[in-house]
Amino acid sequence: MSITIKTENQIGKMRKAGKLLAEVEALIAKTVAPGVTTAYLDKLAEDYIRSHGAIPSFKGYGGFPGTLCTSVNEEVVHGIPSKRILKEGDILSVDMGCILDGYHADMARTYAIGEISMEARKLIEVTQQSFFEGIIFAKEGNHLNDIGTAIQKYVENNGFSVVRAYVGHGIGTKLHEAPEIPNFKTLGRDIRLQKGMTLAIEPMVNMGDYNIRLLKDGWTAVTKDGKYAAHYENTILITDGEPEILTLPR
Repeated sequence: MSITIKTENQIGKMRKAGKLLAEVEALIAKTVAPGVTTAYLDKLAEDYIRSHGAIPSFKGYGGFPGTLCTSVNEEVVHGIPSKRILKEGDILSVDMGCILDGYHADMARTYAIGEISMEARKLIEVTQQSFFEGIIFAKEGNHLNDIGTAIQKYVENNGFSVVRAYVGHGIGTKLHEAPEIPNFKTLGRDIRLQKGMTLAIEPMVNMGDYNIRLLKDGWTAVTKDGKYAAHYENTILITDGEPEILTLPR
């Protein structure tokens, strides 16, 4: 699969999709609380996306049943929205995507549900900051591996581990385009970053070790040791200077 370099027109469409998705995230952020179900958040997001002329990226993708991936506590990624009620002390990772005018945006955040432990708070903060440590290197002429190496170093220096089973990806007219973007150092031939690349960078970080297992639903990945996990993601654009984050509010 070849890497697509986006034109200015295509980038403009991706900015619009990213802006809409940032609005969805803001809606979720002010709604998450003890007593709320993940199914309620899912409906809220789907209604907002569709009311703005867009389509949820995830719903039906490979058979996934939800608009959001809602992963609670030890669930790393791809948790299915349900009647599960969020409780004080939980953490909730929400992965979300939309298609607007044929172009995808993809992002994820992890939320504290009420008061959480200091270690869980640190996990969320380190996961978020690891993204920003990585994109310091998301510049034209650098290598893709520079991003993952920086993410891994920051996470491990803070006593956590980076999930190996799932990685980031290119994004555009397809939700998952080339290249794959590991959140850890890899060996072998590497890709040089070019202006016009659009990438979904998404560190998934575990409180314990990085091993995961899949639940019987065929989707939900959980930490093998049962410890908490967090997720942070944005869609970014490689420019001739600093990367542009397309899924931040503006």
